[in-house]
Amino acid sequence: MPHPSVPERVSWYGMKTGYFIVVELAGPVLQEVSAIQRMCDPKLANGTTPHITLVGSSGVGPIPADTPVTQIDERIAPITSATPPIVVRFGAPVRFMQTEIVVLPLDPHGALRTLHERIATSGLTFERARFPFSPHCTLSFFRTITPAMQQRLLSIRINAPLTIAHLQVYQTLDPQPSRKVLELELEGG
Repeated sequence: MPHPSVPERVSWYGMKTGYFIVVELAGPVLQEVSAIQRMCDPKLANGTTPHITLVGSSGVGPIPADTPVTQIDERIAPITSATPPIVVRFGAPVRFMQTEIVVLPLDPHGALRTLHERIATSGLTFERARFPFSPHCTLSFFRTITPAMQQRLLSIRINAPLTIAHLQVYQTLDPQPSRKVLELELEGG
């Protein structure tokens, strides 16, 4: 059963106005990625919980800001209630498309893509996507990294699996901090 979370205020880097659906990291993977972000990009580490953006920047853009949260819940809840938790593993870090941004990519196929496509075809309206679906967790965003730091980041490996068991919906009204408006559990079996 979906349940609204207590609103939480965070900074949301590089995002425009609208609703974003993310997967906040949990467990040992959260601890590892948080430590890496603190080491290489303290501003990123202090802004948001390490996460994977499922809706908002790749594949489909954000859900328009004037969409009622109840409508998002009504469209996404049947999907999450029918979807079992998904276990994923991060690939080797890469530089993101001719930038200094370093990310941990996920395989864009399989159960994660199916979940993304079910949301994309849920009947909600989405803004234009900036990129093709490319799920990832950002390690370094704000900081210009030195060649030594880049080499260090690109050599990192996250071996622990990540179980995706919840989706979080954040409302972003740039320039205000984002706030969590909804959390949905993957309950399918």
